[in-house]
Amino acid sequence: MNLDFLLVSHTLTIRELLFRIFAALLVGGIIGLEREYKNRPAGTRTHILVCLGSCSVAILEALIWKSTMETNALNSPASYTLGRLSAQVISGIGFLGAGTIFVAQKKISGLTTAASVWNVACLGLLIGLGYIWLGIMIGILVTVVLFFLSKVIKINAVKHVEVKFVNRAQTLPFINSYFESLGVVILDVDFHVEIIKDVNQQERNLYTNVYTLHLPRQVEYVNIVGHLSEYSNVHVVRTRNA
Repeated sequence: MNLDFLLVSHTLTIRELLFRIFAALLVGGIIGLEREYKNRPAGTRTHILVCLGSCSVAILEALIWKSTMETNALNSPASYTLGRLSAQVISGIGFLGAGTIFVAQKKISGLTTAASVWNVACLGLLIGLGYIWLGIMIGILVTVVLFFLSKVIKINAVKHVEVKFVNRAQTLPFINSYFESLGVVILDVDFHVEIIKDVNQQERNLYTNVYTLHLPRQVEYVNIVGHLSEYSNVHVVRTRNA
């Protein structure tokens, strides 16, 4: 069994090992900073620790193989463990990634962070095995995907927003004209009305419209919610799931 690929350069000097460790720290830190910047559950420290940990496992495997080669003990029990440590890192990192995924009101968040943690673990193994520049290049690509891809490629989204308002004769034309000015298409509207009492204990109608909207690329969903909520006749604006 030829496992020379574990070494890349067959001289595992202290300088070489330190370079691999520093590269793992750098790659994990850069990806982690992007997650930290977006206030995600797993940030800089988590990504650095994952990358350093997986890098150390890969270095350990390389050292085991180096020792096995030097002692000509290819049939020793130690040689059978090669590759298993890395496999355990990849499978074990799933538990950490699962901790970043949240499900609330049928909405799933944290999948991208879980994927970035898994990628960092793979990059740590890659760097630890000596493929340093390849690991750095892939790390840069991962950072570009995380930070820039969503800004470059935007898919027109279908969103749902619930609006509670009074004075229907004034408010409804305002909402419709606001959507029209942004190029937002109203695909569907569900509505109902209830009777409430105002501060003077006078009964009045409270209308609830649930809009299904088709948003253009340049329109931010959060801005729509914010602008509608500023209108005096609007009592509540909130997002809804389908």
